[in-house]
Amino acid sequence: MNPAGLLEVTGVRRPTPRTVRVTFTGAGLDTLEAWPDQQLKLLFPPPGRPVRLPSDDDDVLRWYQAFLAIPEDERPVMRSYTVRGRDGATIDVDFVLHAGGTDGPATAWARTASPGAVLGRYGPDAAYRRPVPEADTVLLAGDETALPAIATLLSEVDNAVVFVEVPDAAEEQPLPGEVHWLHRDGAPHGSRLLEAVRGAALTPGSAAWLAGEAGTVRALRRHLVDRGLAKEAIEFTGYWRRALTQDDAPTPEDLADAREKAGA
Repeated sequence: MNPAGLLEVTGVRRPTPRTVRVTFTGAGLDTLEAWPDQQLKLLFPPPGRPVRLPSDDDDVLRWYQAFLAIPEDERPVMRSYTVRGRDGATIDVDFVLHAGGTDGPATAWARTASPGAVLGRYGPDAAYRRPVPEADTVLLAGDETALPAIATLLSEVDNAVVFVEVPDAAEEQPLPGEVHWLHRDGAPHGSRLLEAVRGAALTPGSAAWLAGEAGTVRALRRHLVDRGLAKEAIEFTGYWRRALTQDDAPTPEDLADAREKAGA
């Protein structure tokens, strides 16, 4: 499967008030291998312009260099998302509409998405496939941005303890197994999740998968290591950063996380 291509919107729906689920079709999706927590890059064109992609290239570094060579006023904005589900030649991607603040390019696009709209994609690439945590107990914890990945992980993990923090009860989604829904209801982002995980019964041999706001993920990981979980048993990803976008420079904490994930 070509790692890059175009996606066309075939359907848009709202599973919750703050979630837009977009169904895409595109060449090669019918042969896409499925795996849990499957990531891909979506490329959003500048307003009023078609999607411009580099020439086909199976080498990710060469492709990315060619992407950066596109003039800035024509270059798409790239954002990472998780495949929420797939059905033959289509995939679903969920977009979270954050309350307050100014929309980024992905959220602004999702608010008005309609059938026929076209985006670019890079991936999913099996080179970035992460192993599913294995242990007697697997902790899955995250905020609403982690829901697509948690849903796919639950298709393979049947011994999970799940905590999901969402704005309110209206943002709950059907998931298999026992899920502890934590409603912020105006509380600071991440505070309910931290409190719940700190009170969770876990053994030192447990494994964990954490995702969501980067600062919260970092605090959760520190807490679990302090409780005796091995660092290598904790899979963690900061999907977004409070007051920062993916276009902003990485913070020292971001760089430290990247070194940790790389095993440095």
